[in-house]
Amino acid sequence: MADVELPDGRHLDHTVIRLRPVAVATVVNEANEVLLLWRHRFITDAWGWELPSGGTGEGEDPAVAAAREFEEETGWRPGPMRLLLAVDPMPGISTSHHRVYWSDQAEQVRDVPVDAMESARREWVPLEKVPELVTRGEVRSANAVAALLMLHHLRLT
Repeated sequence: MADVELPDGRHLDHTVIRLRPVAVATVVNEANEVLLLWRHRFITDAWGWELPSGGTGEGEDPAVAAAREFEEETGWRPGPMRLLLAVDPMPGISTSHHRVYWSDQAEQVRDVPVDAMESARREWVPLEKVPELVTRGEVRSANAVAALLMLHHLRLT
């Protein structure tokens, strides 16, 4: 709980969740497909498509962290990472800041990812299907929704 002072000087107690920054990664190949993870989240008891992501270490470059997470969770090593967007998924309650990076190239370096338990499967999904997946509720993570819709806009419109 935090004692929050409002602009008018009033105070209120407010829940604050403090989290380290998150690095997120995706790759769009020459066929305009993105590599996604199909995974279960036990907190919401829901399955959905997500992007590889993880917390950044103290002083760690978020682009480096994004590339590391991508390789660990997919078995593919991304090319140079570019910042796509930065989002704060729950700014009213959490300090969690997400930086999403992307690359237009990747090399498969192992058949089974280091963190294979992170997902039930990994698939190259056409960007053109993204709006439909979001509409059907198959992309539930706020950072993935924002990033995939941005990539859809940048690459296909």
